[in-house]
Amino acid sequence: MDAQIAQLIINGIAVGSIIALAAVGLTLTYGILRLSNFAHGDFLTLGAYITLLLNSFNLNIWLSMVLAALGTVAAMLLSELVLWARMRSIRATSTTLIIISIGLALFLRNGIIFIWGGSNQNYKVPISPALDILGLKIPINQVLVFFLAVIAILALHYLLQNTKIGKAMRAVADDLDLARVSGINVDQVVFWTWIITGIFTSLGGSMYGLITTVRPNMGWFLILPLFASVILGGIGNPYGAIAGAFVIGIIQEVSTQWFGSQYKQGVALFIMILVLLIRPKGLFRGTI
Repeated sequence: MDAQIAQLIINGIAVGSIIALAAVGLTLTYGILRLSNFAHGDFLTLGAYITLLLNSFNLNIWLSMVLAALGTVAAMLLSELVLWARMRSIRATSTTLIIISIGLALFLRNGIIFIWGGSNQNYKVPISPALDILGLKIPINQVLVFFLAVIAILALHYLLQNTKIGKAMRAVADDLDLARVSGINVDQVVFWTWIITGIFTSLGGSMYGLITTVRPNMGWFLILPLFASVILGGIGNPYGAIAGAFVIGIIQEVSTQWFGSQYKQGVALFIMILVLLIRPKGLFRGTI
């Protein structure tokens, strides 16, 4: 394999790890809450900026990520309290929900610019050395991002398959009304869905800041790959979203070899369309 292609695949795996974390949250909110949340990318950005804020006070970067996840969860729960619970109670249409989520995205992005400014910023961490493996230069931060993503995904798998709340989330995703009449506390499921979504989304944003710069529009530029991953993997299926994220991440990075970086998202979305022409429901069955 050409060394440059191999290097791009490594980069794609790192980007795919980040997209996977955020895509899990996006597919859970759709599968359980039936919400296509276009503000999801800006919550990712919020997580990165809270990490940046905490890290600027010389707080350890990993502890900053954990606390930023709690802050992002709080912001998501606030949006649930103010917006989404009300919209569900009046049975708002999907179009209304999409428009509101776009408005929330703009509110978050402009709030971030108001507080932190519009310039690119970096965490206060030492410059990451690169590992030399078979002639490939792999930054340690990319390795850390990949392994942290794997740990988070394994934790999600355990939660969904082996805990009471995980099984309740799967039941609600399959059939909300049946789950409700079966005695499942749907409000509790909604609460935990936002918690899990907030943690994964914030971690994705914080890790993205490790391998690139922190900027106000970082989440907005990731929203298309996020939705592409969710659709490609089967809407509502977190495992499918993870697989779709790695496919999208690798394809868009490798494509820069021929088309340049400005077209990489377009190439990834084109591949998604080709796959959906063959498998209209995505690579995997929808729902958890």
